Amino acid sequence: MSTKDESEKKGGNAKIKVSKNGPYIVSGEVPLAEHKMEFDEEGNPCKWLEGKSFPLKENYALCRCGGSKDKPFCDGTHIRTKFDGTEKASIKPYVDQCESIDGPDLKLTDAQHLCASARFCHRAGGTWNLTMQSDDPEARQIAIEEAGDCPSGRLVAWDKKTGKEIEPQFEPSIGVVEDEQAGKIGPLRVCGKIPVESADGKTYEARNRVTLCRCGKSRNKPFCDSSHLQR
Repeated sequence: MSTKDESEKKGGNAKIKVSKNGPYIVSGEVPLAEHKMEFDEEGNPCKWLEGKSFPLKENYALCRCGGSKDKPFCDGTHIRTKFDGTEKASIKPYVDQCESIDGPDLKLTDAQHLCASARFCHRAGGTWNLTMQSDDPEARQIAIEEAGDCPSGRLVAWDKKTGKEIEPQFEPSIGVVEDEQAGKIGPLRVCGKIPVESADGKTYEARNRVTLCRCGKSRNKPFCDSSHLQR
């Protein structure tokens, strides 16, 4: 198999187009499945679990307004409700939108407005505290795990020695987040640097982890800002 064929097999043609006041149009045979959280003894999310997978399709449309009766897919409800899907998110790169804290072995960058409230950062004292203790191998490892499990990419751990970000390896995929603990449907967990194109044709930075709003209420559309927890 050629390099080009291998790239396409792994989602090289994957793309998400944000339609004007309508759904997300996904192309390129992107795998779609339910994603749920596993919790530790203290009730903190500690691991992502994949649930039901949906049949693989070349193209499909995912609900963005929150009103579809065929979730996660669009059923045209946005037309009847006159959904306002105006995008407010910045197209600036992540590094231009985040703040950072320096620990002894790790740096943690944090773009708070991207928070999807998945709560993986709460375990073992929190990612921020663990970063400040990152000369301890166990604290360092947990801080890296928590940052990598942050679905929105709000948090990123960086190796201070190499200056490189520490990221989990993801193939292009989309997870339909079900937050059973909170009793809410969560955002779309987009993994593997799938390009997201705005309704006006601009392309957001392709990142390893982002979350897209599917409740229709985010003030940072198309990205999640935790508004689903307030519904």
